[in-house]
Amino acid sequence: MPKMGVLNAAYIFKDLDHMYSVMNSPMVKAWFEELASKTGMRVLDTWYLGMRQLNTTAKAGPVYKPEDLKSMKIRMPNNEAFMDMGKAIGSNPTPMGFGEVYLALKLGTIDGQDNPLPTDLSALFVEVTKYIILTDHSIGMINPVINEKFWQSLPFEYKTYIIKALEVARYYMNYLVLEQESRLLKQFVDDYKMEIIVPDKEAFMKFAREYYSQEKFDKAWGKGMYETIQSYPTN
Repeated sequence: MPKMGVLNAAYIFKDLDHMYSVMNSPMVKAWFEELASKTGMRVLDTWYLGMRQLNTTAKAGPVYKPEDLKSMKIRMPNNEAFMDMGKAIGSNPTPMGFGEVYLALKLGTIDGQDNPLPTDLSALFVEVTKYIILTDHSIGMINPVINEKFWQSLPFEYKTYIIKALEVARYYMNYLVLEQESRLLKQFVDDYKMEIIVPDKEAFMKFAREYYSQEKFDKAWGKGMYETIQSYPTN
């Protein structure tokens, strides 16, 4: 379902509330129904994984605007949507498995990577990088899924219990991530001597809009879908 790639586009969501408004919209719910029928995989919920930020090495240097990324090799997950995201913020995206990123940063094979702050800590990318650039270019999310045939075989009351349990888990997961994000920048500075960079976010957003104006995205997602989702109201 190529059209769902729009949900991984840079700056597609304004903030966390907007993300949930879109993910719970009739349009996306219809996509999930189509996904279940086509793949046998039913999406049950959406959990916040964290705001994706840029993270670069000391050798690569800080980043303030998209032009600063022109010659930088920034690791991206090896799929088309994420590779496009890397290009949409101005970088030279390099596909790489997650397990290879730490050593690649240490050896200088890549100049940086992007992930939520809690992931930067848990994967110890903070040990081999110097700068956190607060681009806020993408909201990371996790979608718990279940086998569609098994789901349909369950009694209604079991489905209700599962949905309620996932709702509780969502609030707890989101709390944990938000709590970490509120304190990690200070920890990165104090414990790892990193530098926090506040870039020209408007310049990044403008660059992304221009990148996603290409015809290939209208063909994959539907005409004007990038702007449609960006302008979707927040409940």
